[in-house]
Amino acid sequence: MFNLVSGTGGSSCCHRRNCFANRKKFFTMLLIFLLYMVSQVQSCGPGRGIGGPRRTRKLLPLVFKQHVPNVSENSLGASGMQEGPISRNDSKFRSLETNYNKDIIFKDEEGTGADRVMTQRCKEKLNILAVSVMNQWPGLRLMVTEGWDEDHMHARESLHYEGRAVDIMTSDKDRSKIGMLARLAVEAGFDWVFYESRNHIHCSVKSDSSQSNHASGCFTGDSTVQTINGEHRKLSELQIGEKVLSVDSSGRIVYSEVMMFMDRDTHQSREFVHIETDGGAHLTVTPAHLVMVWQKEIGESRYLFADRIQEGDYVLVNIDNNLEPRKVLRISAKLSQGVYAPLTSEGTVLVDSIAASCYALIDSQSVAHLSFLPYRVVQKVMDLFKFSSQSHSLGLPRHEGIHWYAKSLYSIKDYVLPTDWLYH
Repeated sequence: MFNLVSGTGGSSCCHRRNCFANRKKFFTMLLIFLLYMVSQVQSCGPGRGIGGPRRTRKLLPLVFKQHVPNVSENSLGASGMQEGPISRNDSKFRSLETNYNKDIIFKDEEGTGADRVMTQRCKEKLNILAVSVMNQWPGLRLMVTEGWDEDHMHARESLHYEGRAVDIMTSDKDRSKIGMLARLAVEAGFDWVFYESRNHIHCSVKSDSSQSNHASGCFTGDSTVQTINGEHRKLSELQIGEKVLSVDSSGRIVYSEVMMFMDRDTHQSREFVHIETDGGAHLTVTPAHLVMVWQKEIGESRYLFADRIQEGDYVLVNIDNNLEPRKVLRISAKLSQGVYAPLTSEGTVLVDSIAASCYALIDSQSVAHLSFLPYRVVQKVMDLFKFSSQSHSLGLPRHEGIHWYAKSLYSIKDYVLPTDWLYH
């Protein structure tokens, strides 16, 4: 052990670094476990408590030409942007799945099995709906009349070409059931449901690449931050251990150290929310990422998911080292390649001069920041033993993908946090 710690040379340095990493990971995982056990004890109880068990909610059928949500299909609040048609010869075709659920009838007029081909998300929602149909009408099954389209029989912007849309009916083809079938589709989790025809319901979902099952929220690689030397650095070039402009708990602009990249993927394409403000500031971020929004009526700020920010809201922009509210003029969707999610000590970061959280998926900045407390504590402990984050992080190869600590949190978040704190 003495030789391992005090020896010199490249091999000893490598052993020391690996030893440091293993100890850091062990102590952090131990703290995560203890926090998890505490939260489990606190959550024990007889269920809903005051008010008794949950009452069954009455489901109302959709009416002809109604769609839920009440926005266009390709908007951020529904199924999102098109990502382009997928053909059998396309590399993306390998990401599609074939649905062999025996509780679903696939009409398959083409005789090619195309109606069974769909994205993973579409398959999951369709299988949930199939169970709901059998529970609602015993003896009947769900029927898919149209699925993935490889023959270009739909409008140019159709999501059928991407395996993200299905047209459905009940197996008895009873038109009186269509309205309730549409409601069941909404309850099953389809991102857009349209009572389109007297003969079918049209349903679609967000792309798999845009979904939060990726388990993080991110910025683009071209997004910039300001380092302590005044340089504006792209996130794709940022190093762990550098200090960048952030916002502290009292709302002041400070420099905060980059502790890790919770996610870093140079190749993945994602759907982003592009926010443009009065004065020319703009921010590109994933829909489930928290952004600081100024509440003009009460003169306070709060954190809001990016896809819930509306035109006319105010975000906070860095103007001469002061945060000033700027009105959101336009919100649009944007496809971009490369995702980056730096975590600073403050849990906040100024990206392209706009104040944002480092966190996503959880609708609480304080809860999200607290969940990374074990990691910050271990970082401080390691510093006491002269394992400074600066010397052991700067210059090291940056990981690709989701950081192991973030993965650990994502694996237990559904058990620890109330459902209404999670992004849907």
